[in-house]
Amino acid sequence: MKSGFSPFPVLGTDRLVLRRLELTDLHEIFFIRSEPEMNKFIERPKPASLREAEEFILGIQENIAEARSLYWAITLADHPKMIGTICLWNFSNQDTCAELGYELIPAYQGQGYLQEALRAVIQYGFSKILLRRMEAYTHKDNLRSIHLLKKNGFNQEWHLVDPDHPSNIIFSIVNPDFETL
Repeated sequence: MKSGFSPFPVLGTDRLVLRRLELTDLHEIFFIRSEPEMNKFIERPKPASLREAEEFILGIQENIAEARSLYWAITLADHPKMIGTICLWNFSNQDTCAELGYELIPAYQGQGYLQEALRAVIQYGFSKILLRRMEAYTHKDNLRSIHLLKKNGFNQEWHLVDPDHPSNIIFSIVNPDFETL
């Protein structure tokens, strides 16, 4: 079960490092959260200034310190500049389920980076946090995200509806080490 995220878990893959989000990622966070193409499938407040993006980063750091979420900056193994983010958040009361979120700057899409990051986070969530289940909410028209989730073992939850965003569909994956929820 989740008992805190200190020290922050840095994850690695063949080509990536997933590290803690820092204030040095300010410009990339501003871009990701304000650029129209990056947000066409996501309903969320868009920062109007770098100061608002900084406040977002500080809020993420506070959530990590209080074990309410894990939020990684995705970087190339040989370069520290952030190319995307991936997170586990919205933990259930019993810490058996978490929501997964991710985004990747368009210049880095289609190269398998998100696939690598997703696999690392799934493995971490199941083996280290001992999650029994992960959920991902994606817009019904976000075909790339749907394909990524299915490719990584997520199944659509036909019986679940996102009441806040009816255009979203919900996918989940169950920890294979647990027989039932």
